[in-house]
Amino acid sequence: MTSKHNLIIIGAGPAGVFAALSAKEANPDLNILILEKGQSPLVKVKVSGGGRCNLTNARFDPQELASFYPRGRRELMGPFSRFQPADTMEWFDERGVGLKIEKDERVFPSSEKSQTVIDCLLGELEKQDIELRTGVRVEQVVRDGEGFKVLCEGGEELTTEKVLLATGGGSTKQFMLASELGHSIVPPVPSLFTFHIKDPRIVGLSGVSVPDVTLQLKDHKISSQGALLITHWGLSGPAVLSLSALGARELHDANYKMTLKADLMPKHDVEGLAEIILEKKELAAEFKISKNPPYRFLANRVWSRFLVEAEIIPYKPWKETSSRKLRKLAHNLKYAEFEITGKGEFKDEFVTCGGVELKEIDFKRFESKLVPNLFFAGEVLDIDGLTGGFNFQNAWTSGWIAGQAIASE
Repeated sequence: MTSKHNLIIIGAGPAGVFAALSAKEANPDLNILILEKGQSPLVKVKVSGGGRCNLTNARFDPQELASFYPRGRRELMGPFSRFQPADTMEWFDERGVGLKIEKDERVFPSSEKSQTVIDCLLGELEKQDIELRTGVRVEQVVRDGEGFKVLCEGGEELTTEKVLLATGGGSTKQFMLASELGHSIVPPVPSLFTFHIKDPRIVGLSGVSVPDVTLQLKDHKISSQGALLITHWGLSGPAVLSLSALGARELHDANYKMTLKADLMPKHDVEGLAEIILEKKELAAEFKISKNPPYRFLANRVWSRFLVEAEIIPYKPWKETSSRKLRKLAHNLKYAEFEITGKGEFKDEFVTCGGVELKEIDFKRFESKLVPNLFFAGEVLDIDGLTGGFNFQNAWTSGWIAGQAIASE
């Protein structure tokens, strides 16, 4: 069985679906087919943001936006000047998806339901008469003159003028089609994960957070800042997830065993923090030190653990604690170290770094420099962003630009 198309897109995630819509809206005469190996399209949209769908991030300056991508920062600055979060938000708003911006600049549908976004995208596919087939596994894509043959499991053979790969990241299987067409693959490793840590300072404190910390991988110039969350297995929260993305390869190469440096008071240097603590000793001399920290910068339970580490008896009054021990306390809060012993996953929002080598891509079109009429979009490329809607924005931007390029010919 043979069928001819102008464009076949392999992968029905956000990048693939958005590329189809971009191409069809720019050129309604295109015959487009999307093939998805799973039984459902847009699975990552479904689980994003705990089912709320963190659609994008409200950072509208292309240079600032690109800084949130450990891989792809330089390459995305040009594309973001053409299609960025403001364009994404306008696109969905024009199609009836109300949006809201939260305090941390993350953007969600006003409904707080990912299904709203899914219904919008699938509805647009239907309006544009774009065929979507699920449960179809593509075994090979081969050059056929200036076009391609797409060979599917079961013997079905499709022909097309252009192919767009939007197979996502995750494992080497996702990149097989690109590799067989001659592209180099940067080996995929996990990004956006939590840290397994066993340490007496955090045992039993699951659910307690520290609002602002600076983290660094020891012996590396890799750092992040943000909120920290203590969990049953170790540490999580925005600061950890950002650091895991920035240091994805270094952590992988170290088998996820590395020393984590934590500054729990990044707004003060160690001397300034010591002075604050010593001043509190004078002002609250008669009060229990565990119940009266200098100000509410730490939960009492975290504060008490660091008191014990500094050999300070928590139930004693401030006046009975030596200045030497209080200075040690300040030092420990500024220069805490934890031993990472392994990694967890960031729920269902699994992200990898790695993929098709970026030097082989024309980022004005998201087209292969090696194979004419072969396009890419989304995580199949060696691009990944920090948590906060950035990976979806890469999908929307790359899909839109690739679709426009395909439609222009």
